[in-house]
Amino acid sequence: QVQLVESGGGLVQAGGSLRLSCAASGRTFSSYAMGWFRQAPGKEREFVAAISRSSGSTDYADSVKGRFTISRDNAKNTVYLQINSLKAEDTAVYYCAACRTTTQYTPRSMKEYDYWGQGTQVTVSS
Repeated sequence: QVQLVESGGGLVQAGGSLRLSCAASGRTFSSYAMGWFRQAPGKEREFVAAISRSSGSTDYADSVKGRFTISRDNAKNTVYLQINSLKAEDTAVYYCAACRTTTQYTPRSMKEYDYWGQGTQVTVSS
């Protein structure tokens, strides 16, 4: 069982930056690929970024590539999402998720993730 708790969301002006954090419980954090997803009002949850178990691989949605950076610190059981050059369309609840895997896999599908956090709200004012 893994519990995930996101933090770092808030209200920020367009063009600003935020760093989201997701702290995981348990001693097997390095056994999980980690992902960030987001859900805007009235829209389906969508993939944002993923990172493999040992940070060897990352993957990003086209809409965030070049502005978002996913990273992790396995010693701290934490995954991060650095968000730069925020746009109004980045407004959403951001969720982190964990996918147990034995490879350097970076899944994009929600169905492949085993555990989810409760989410943190990011609101971008224009």
